[in-house]
Amino acid sequence: MMTRLDLRGRQLTARELLDVLPRADVSVDDAAHIVEPLLAGVRERGAAHLRELSERFDGVRPHHLRVPQEAMSQALATLDPDVRAGLEEAIVRVRTVHAAQRPADFRVELAPGAVVRQRWVPVARVGLYVPGGLAVYPSSVVMNVVAAQEAGVPSLAVASPPQADNAGLPHPTILAACALLDIDEVYAVGGAGAIGMFAFGARGDEPQDGEWLCEPVNVITGPGNVYVAAAKRLVRGHVGIDAEAGPTEIAILADDSAQVDHVVTDLISQAEHDPNAGSVLVTDSVALADAVAQRIVTAAGQTKHVERVATALSGPQSAIVVVDDLEQGLRVVDAYGAEHLEIHTRDASAMADRVTNAGAIFVGPYSPVALGDYMAGSNHVLPTGGCAAFASGLGVHSFIKAVQVIEYSHDALSELEKKIVALADAEDLPAHGEAVSARFAT
Repeated sequence: MMTRLDLRGRQLTARELLDVLPRADVSVDDAAHIVEPLLAGVRERGAAHLRELSERFDGVRPHHLRVPQEAMSQALATLDPDVRAGLEEAIVRVRTVHAAQRPADFRVELAPGAVVRQRWVPVARVGLYVPGGLAVYPSSVVMNVVAAQEAGVPSLAVASPPQADNAGLPHPTILAACALLDIDEVYAVGGAGAIGMFAFGARGDEPQDGEWLCEPVNVITGPGNVYVAAAKRLVRGHVGIDAEAGPTEIAILADDSAQVDHVVTDLISQAEHDPNAGSVLVTDSVALADAVAQRIVTAAGQTKHVERVATALSGPQSAIVVVDDLEQGLRVVDAYGAEHLEIHTRDASAMADRVTNAGAIFVGPYSPVALGDYMAGSNHVLPTGGCAAFASGLGVHSFIKAVQVIEYSHDALSELEKKIVALADAEDLPAHGEAVSARFAT
């Protein structure tokens, strides 16, 4: 079922590893050509175009694009008590971790009367996208909303696709999660349409909408399919985005001490997200590779989403990678830059500290990715497709910006006058120097 890639005896550079390691064959560029006119339609026609997109892609024409408050209250009132308890626990843990992420302001006095301060300021408004295709993700509501709330964002809006079997509203569990978090601005809008609505705003087409159904935001976050990723790429620069999230992926670095069943179930857990999901095992143990290859066929056949899992595990984005030793294994996982990296080795904590490229690292047999998906306290919106080499997962930092405040006295500026003039002249920008010297002209 899973392809085997044998790297033993091969000394590959990081660039060469990128060419041989498994990765989903998903083209955001191709999707962008499809998405571009959809965004233009939202920008030009607002709510009317959003209803048409919902009818075309979701099979339902929502009566209410903005979810009525009573629908959210009803969803919370009828939420399964066990699910509610799980969401409440997740909220507490995620909020505790994200509260600790807030950076501190600082003040530096470089000389008497020469002060630079930096303040961290939340953006004014964010749009949080929660997918609703092959699965329902109330946990993504928690991850997006709590991070923005802990950043101090004053205005939050959530969008999730309308469901034909829920009268054109988002899934009731999504609505219940929003209600638990006191979010009252929720839209039954999915896919690229939601990204366009957040980026450009959307004019209303019903009396209850007023002139504007939705005001534009400053930052858009949240996972989605390739069309959501393409839409985020196209609006980047007009608004901020977290990342172009692609198909989910897990890499597991393991030695012969790893439990076969743990490895197998964790590989399958990510494969059930999406037929394009990537599941990669990197190991220096041929015996473990053989056991996993054999066991995963049976286990995948017994899981609920057997076709989806089988497609993901047998696709070009999944593989069992055999390496000479764990040193080579570390180079492999750093080159891969997994969204989720599990480490199942004898010295897992020490190995984790040596990894530089991963969205999140799960250490040891009792820290599976599924823990992070729900209530480890960390955020599960993470960089995919190797973007962990330069990007971080969602957090408080995603919703704040640094503002520097410069305050110099007469004497502090005077001390620097000649040096500033010299640099300005060297750059052939004499007016810059004159702007300083003018303050000391007699």
